[in-house]
Parts: sequence; C-alpha cells; structure tokens
Amino acid sequence: MDSASVTHTVTTADTAAALGSGDLDVLATPRVLAWLEEATCAALDLPVDRTSVGTRVEIEHLAASPVGAEVTATATVVHTDGRLIRFQVVAQDASGALLASGEVRRVVVDRERFLSRITPVGD
Repeated sequence: MDSASVTHTVTTADTAAALGSGDLDVLATPRVLAWLEEATCAALDLPVDRTSVGTRVEIEHLAASPVGAEVTATATVVHTDGRLIRFQVVAQDASGALLASGEVRRVVVDRERFLSRITPVGD
C-alpha cells in the first residue's frame, strides 16, 4: 500500500484562535485536516497531466496539541476504484499519541480538463 507522512511543528498561526475555529491557542482542526490532506497528496505518484481533488473527509480530532508540538500526519491508501482513492489518515504527536484519525477520499482528474471547467471570478 502507498503511504506518506509529513511532519510539522505547531505554530501560533496553526492555532484555533488564529484560524477562527475556536479561541484557544492549540492546534486547530482545520490545520490538522490540511496536514492530513497534504499527506494524501504526498502518497500519490501521478503523471504531470493528472492531479487529485478532495471529495470527502471524515476525521475525529481526538486530542489537543500546544504550540511547539511536533505533529506527523500519515496517509495510507486503503482502497482504489478507478479514479477514486480512499486513504486512512492519522495524526500523531512526537510521543506517538493519536491526535486525529479518519478517512479522506480523493479523485484523480486531468489537470487541464478540470481547470477548463472553472470560470475565473470577474469574467
């Protein structure tokens, strides 16, 4: 199975207070999700004319992380069906404690075809 991990250190810019998802100076759920999605992208080896887009996310944010904590987000491919790819995702702190877990689904698309369907704002 393909998998990848990314590691980040929590900064004040990553907190719930900074991102507007709460008022505490702890790792924000939206940032955990972004790091988990970053890991899903890192787990894919696609040709340059292809990319993937997120289509469904289900995560549980189980524990708080303070500023300065090191967090590793890992994504593992658990199922593929044509263009659909399902990932099991987990985030852990440096001690191995589980911070978040869940599933992210992505769909592989043709980069140019996908972008050609988007109308720029103001046009």
